[in-house]
Amino acid sequence: MVCRDWTRSGFWAILNSMTALVWILSLMLVGVGIAGTLLPGLPGTPLVFGGLLLAAWADGFQNVSVGTVIVLAVLTTLAFCVDFISSSLGARGAGASRGAVVGAALGTLVGIFFGFAGIILGPFIGAVIGEFMARRNLRQAGRAGIATWIGFVLGIGVKLMLAFTMVGIFFLAYIF
Repeated sequence: MVCRDWTRSGFWAILNSMTALVWILSLMLVGVGIAGTLLPGLPGTPLVFGGLLLAAWADGFQNVSVGTVIVLAVLTTLAFCVDFISSSLGARGAGASRGAVVGAALGTLVGIFFGFAGIILGPFIGAVIGEFMARRNLRQAGRAGIATWIGFVLGIGVKLMLAFTMVGIFFLAYIF
């Protein structure tokens, strides 16, 4: 009798409160992840994916299938690749040399270790240095740096679009 009363009141109450906490944590991860797509330095789409995966797990994968989670993982990987590709394509679009493209990619990688300013300025500085080393023309190096930065901003837009697409796919899978 005591065990049955404990099971009815205590266990289910704890389980329901834990499920609510998991959903709250999931929503927080998604929110921080979306902010992270706009604010460099936070792994935006991986946080969105983590939040959505946690929500699917909290529901026991009843409404959101493993197949949907795999699609979300692919979109996360695609968004992660956008970080490295966007600056390089921006430099290439300005007619920059291979040195500027390599410099932009290296600047992006190195910039990660210098926080917000490094992530914003890394691709620009890397492209300017790479282009200047290749052609010894400061004007062309500046154009390559600006084009790289524009590519970076466009990359943020693509990542934001992918993050909202992930949330939309999750939402549709959950309600249908």
